[in-house]
This record gives sequence, structure tokens and C-alpha cells, in this order.
Amino acid sequence: MESLRELYKIGVGPSSSHTMGPQRAAQYIKEKYPDAHHIHVDLHGSLALTGKGHLTDYIIEKTFADMPVSFSFQSKELPMHPNGMIFHVYDNEDHQIQAIEVYSIGGGSICFKDNLVAEPKHVYQQNTMSEVLEYVDKNSISLYDYIIENEDDEFERYLYEILEAMFQCVENGLRKEGKIHGKLQLKRVAKSIFQQAQNTRREADRERLFISSYAYAVAEENADGGVIVTAPTCGASGIMPAVLYYCYKQLNIEKKDLIKALAVGGLFGNIVKQNATISGADGGCQAEVGTACAMAAATMAWIYELNNSLIEYAAEMGLEHNLGLTCDPVGGYVQIPCIERNGYGSLRALDAAMLAKQLGYLRKNKVSFDAIVRVMKETGKDLSSAYKETSLGGLAKEFGL
Repeated sequence: MESLRELYKIGVGPSSSHTMGPQRAAQYIKEKYPDAHHIHVDLHGSLALTGKGHLTDYIIEKTFADMPVSFSFQSKELPMHPNGMIFHVYDNEDHQIQAIEVYSIGGGSICFKDNLVAEPKHVYQQNTMSEVLEYVDKNSISLYDYIIENEDDEFERYLYEILEAMFQCVENGLRKEGKIHGKLQLKRVAKSIFQQAQNTRREADRERLFISSYAYAVAEENADGGVIVTAPTCGASGIMPAVLYYCYKQLNIEKKDLIKALAVGGLFGNIVKQNATISGADGGCQAEVGTACAMAAATMAWIYELNNSLIEYAAEMGLEHNLGLTCDPVGGYVQIPCIERNGYGSLRALDAAMLAKQLGYLRKNKVSFDAIVRVMKETGKDLSSAYKETSLGGLAKEFGL
């Protein structure tokens, strides 16, 4: 598996696949061909169908700055992934220098068809959760110790940087009012939910409103092109920060403990990324919100100081009960149902950790995390392309713009 640095990335919303990935590809091509005169980009599959709402063309144009860029939008998918692009690089006499096929594979990660960049560096020898659990049990170390053993010497500092970026995004979102950009003209509500939480007397309702406000705050920032952390993607970026900020503000958990929980949650996301997908265009929203819910459930289980088996149980529930979740953004915007889904996912993560804490001591869970990842992958393959970030089915079709 790759480093968790490749899972948790600070970037700009609204979509890790449609915004961050194409931005990274454009930046690479800009640096490789500094003398290019102009660029034409063929956007394929999901990038073509929802690229406008996800700001794909906007971020590519912005990355190339003063260089002329033109686009074609082609719904037919390229062979390797639903999020495919071909960058045609031209000189000042309109001769094509190179045609570069690139894929945005989820979480802001990209791959090039012709190996124009190095293969991803794998820092973990173990690739499944069963292998990880066997290793930590054999060596009598914690999941966090296992992560630190495999990452670089600066990784703990990086975790603090990621945590601060998450918290800053929550606080930015809680301060803002008005409407989110785009045709939906969706009103920001995070600040209002937070104020409701402050004025609610019933503790159970108050706590859940706080968590929801934090998730909405980040999801609204993401939808409006703000700075977020992929966890594991932009579209699901509100769930992990909501749980962590709740632990910090309402449960008074110190940051030195929160970074450990952040890392452990990320480990489960990495397992999904390695063995299935975290791309909505590839696996539906189960791959994004489902994975984020599993990560946050594991995070909360670590905070509860549960054993490794129960942490796995919590994460498994977080993913299992999002199986089949469709990616059907209305109008191609990461707003409906995406923002609300982040709030819902953060609450489900807490429920999964609580159930693991209670049920795990009554009976052994019969479904492993690895098994549910395999099922998620197969479910994603079976989903119609209409429900995988194309805006051709589901809510997007019902409320088409």
C-alpha cells in the first residue's frame, strides 16, 4: 500500500477526481512541456458528463494560466477508468507535440497510460486488514505503532498538519452564510445547525447537531471550492473532520491523541483504496461516503480504546451499511445529495463505533473488513454507470437541470 500521505491530501474542492486529479495532471504536463503554445483536452466518461459542475475545465484552465486551452466533452469512457482525459500538446505552428492519456482514479491520484511518471511507491508490505492484524498481533504493537513503523520520520508532523487543515475547514464553514455557487443556489446551513446545537437542551440531540454542523461546514466549503482534506475524497471530506472536531470540542480529546485516531482511520481507507476503489465514478458513492464512514467509525473506535478486533468491526459496519450507495449528483454539482450525505455519514460512523463497542463483547463479528471491501468492489462493478458520477440516473435524473 502507498503512504497515507497519498490518502490525506490538502487541496481545493469540489471533487478529488474531477478537480484535484485533473489539476495534478495539468500541472505535470505544464512542467514537462514548458514551451507548449496551446493545449486541447478531451474529457471522457464521468469527467465529460459532470465536469462542468465539478469545475474540471475551470481548474485545468486555471492551472495552465496564460496558455490557451480548449476542450471537448465525450461521454464514451476510455479503457482504463471512467475518469479519463487526453491532453493534446501543440507548438506555435499548431503541430501536435504529444497526446497524453491520463486517468483520475480517485482521491486526487492520477495514473498515466504510457508510464510517463513513476509507479506509486508502496511503503506497507501488508495489503489487507487480515495481514495487518496478524502482523500487529505477532509483534505486540498497536495499529498506530504499525503505521509509524512504515511511514517516514516526518509523518507525525504531517498528521498534525492534516488535522489543523481539517479543523480550519470546519471553522471556516461554520462562519459562512449565503448560497453555494452554481445553478442549484443551495443555501449554506452549517452555521444555523451549529446555533441550534448551542440552544438545544437535550444532550443527545445537542451532540448530534454539533456533529452534523461540522460535517455540513466542510461539505459546504468543498462544494464552494474551498480548501479541504481528501478523506478519502473531496466528496466525502466532511465525515472524518466532523468526528475528529466533535472529539476535540465536545469530548475534550487532545490533539496528540487525535492524530493517532486520524492515522488509524486512514489505514482502513488505505485498505479500501488498495483492494477496491475510492472513486465515485468507479464504484458509486459507497466508495466515497462508505469508505469515509468506515474510516470515521474506526477513528471513533480507537478513541473509545476498543481492541483491534472491535475497531475492525466498527469499520466493517461503516462500510457494510453503505453498500450500493449511488453517486448521482444533481446537475453535476457536489451539493445534492452530497452535503447532506456527509452529515448522515458522520452520524452513522458514531453509531457503528457504539454498536461495535456493545455488540462486540456479546458475539464475534462474522464479516471481516476485507470481505466487505471485496463485496463493495463487486457491487461497484454491478452498478449501472448511471449511478456512478455521470448524473444520468437517480436524483440527478429526477431533478435534471
